[in-house]
Formats: sequence, structure tokens, C-alpha cells
Amino acid sequence: MAPAIFGAGNKLLHNVTGGIGVVEGNGGLMRVGLPWQSVHDGKQYVHEPLRLSVCIEAPREAIAQVLKRHDGVRALFDNRWLHLFALDEAGQMAWRYAGDLKWSAMPVASDPAAPLKMAV
Repeated sequence: MAPAIFGAGNKLLHNVTGGIGVVEGNGGLMRVGLPWQSVHDGKQYVHEPLRLSVCIEAPREAIAQVLKRHDGVRALFDNRWLHLFALDEAGQMAWRYAGDLKWSAMPVASDPAAPLKMAV
């Protein structure tokens, strides 16, 4: 991550702009990432920021129908602002939304009782 480029700078200087981002101080480029204080305590990183992962236990066809009806929600997943997963009948992450109403199968854990570990 490159906070100077993708972050939102110092939150003490933020002016909300258009409800979609902030400007640091009274001008400059719009900053749409996380404020520095959200990820750093002044000495070290507090946590690594991650995008929200949404897990839904429903048939993929039903999820796709919802995405077709809600373009704004679909754009969040198509543009990778959020990650979408469909759970199988056992509650395991079985499918990952790949964008454009397409899905990709998730790798199967060797032990079905073990939690599925993945990087998103």
C-alpha cells in the first residue's frame, strides 16, 4: 500500500467533498482512501486495511438477479471495491464473484472441517 498516493492523508485537515471523498486542507486533489490515523498510530501500522468481503448463503442465480436489478451495488463488486462470495449448503465459501455476473469456484480445503484460508 502507498498511503501517500492512495490514502486520505491527515484526518484533522479533511474537508468532505461531494460525499465521496475528502480534500486535505482548503484545496488539492480529492483523497478517497483511508485517513492515515486509521492505519497508523504514529510509530507503526495498526492493521493492514482490507476491502469488505460479503458472504451470502443463497444460490448464485438469485444473487446474480439482485445484482442485475441494482447497478450501483453491482458496480461495487465489478470494480473490486467489495468482494462477494457465495456459500454452499455447508456454509463454506464455494464461489467467488469474478465480475460481469460471472463466478469462479473456490479451491476446496483438504479437510472439509478446516476453515478455508485465502488472501483477498
